[in-house]
Amino acid sequence: MIHIIYISRAVRPLSDQDLQSLLAQCRRDNERHNVTGVLFYSHGNIAQLIEGEQEILDPLFERIAQDGRHSNVNKLISKPINARSFPDWSMAFHPLENSGFETLQGFLLPAHIMPPPSSLTIADAMLLDLVKLAVFGAEPVATEPTQQ
Repeated sequence: MIHIIYISRAVRPLSDQDLQSLLAQCRRDNERHNVTGVLFYSHGNIAQLIEGEQEILDPLFERIAQDGRHSNVNKLISKPINARSFPDWSMAFHPLENSGFETLQGFLLPAHIMPPPSSLTIADAMLLDLVKLAVFGAEPVATEPTQQ
């Protein structure tokens, strides 16, 4: 079993209908091929970690890389793993309208994203955190008001 992590850029912003269609397609195809993982989307930035058997993932990634919905596909890592980190397929993204997406099963709002699973190596967990940072940006940091 392997996992692949990649980043890309949507060629146009994805609407809520686009995201719903993508979720349905991913669930159908991934279930059929026993592929799991997580997909992040925010403001046109896409990042994905997929995991499964190498003979399934290598051609899957080639199809993903050729998909016309995104460009600048960069594979960050492809390596063997001992166990799945994401046993259920889920998507996380910065929603276009929070109220519309909070009710959709399988979508995660950025505030609800869990820390990387303990089954990831330290290097892969750090890479996944960097990918999330690239997609969602930094969380605002509370600062103390300055005294004048």
